[in-house]
Amino acid sequence: MSFTPILHAEWLKIRTLRSLYGALLALVAVSTAFSALSGVSDTSDPEFDPLFMAFSGVLPGQIAVIAFGAMAMSAEFQGGALRLSLAAVPRRGRWFAAKAVAVGVPAFLAGLVTAGASLAAARAGLGAAADGLTAAQQVRGVVGCGVYLALMTLIATGLAALLRSGVGALSVLIPFVLVVSFVVGDTAGKVTDFLPDKAGQVILHQSWEGTLGPWTGLAVTAAWAAALLAAGAWSVHRRDA
Repeated sequence: MSFTPILHAEWLKIRTLRSLYGALLALVAVSTAFSALSGVSDTSDPEFDPLFMAFSGVLPGQIAVIAFGAMAMSAEFQGGALRLSLAAVPRRGRWFAAKAVAVGVPAFLAGLVTAGASLAAARAGLGAAADGLTAAQQVRGVVGCGVYLALMTLIATGLAALLRSGVGALSVLIPFVLVVSFVVGDTAGKVTDFLPDKAGQVILHQSWEGTLGPWTGLAVTAAWAAALLAAGAWSVHRRDA
């Protein structure tokens, strides 16, 4: 079977799971709401970054795309769904690649919508404080935000495949994003610059200091996603359905 019908079948699966739609809607709603609130923040701080402030709602909102990726993959481990999928597509690597594309593309598109809405909501509140943002910086932030959220989704997908559990993936990633990055990140030195979320979020800043730049940071996040997808593909290939 060629790749296109496999991809179409995986997309149909995602369309039939209402909880996945809910996760993407939550991404847009939560991120935009928090970014709108950031628009009334104190702008007198000399380190104030209007671009990062505009996208600050993405930090809590990314939990929704992590849940989206984990749930989309973990649905295969319920009720013998994976056995049916592999019976239809015996080539497990091709099936897993289609699953990753079917998950990653909607996350990217939802990420672009989220980024655009968040930027517009925050700029309305920031007013003149955001006038220094150039068009290039805003476009970089919107596109980079979409890519970042898609990569975090794929990280969750790969981890759920590796652990064969959506709950397991969420139990690892949500504390990691909420605790490690925010609590440990400020005390562990430059090594945390290479964590998947910290590295990818550089793209959301107007200016930055540190080892990584906007696109090299996204490349690090992409490397994490590739590694976890490879681990997930290994798990699907080597373990019984």
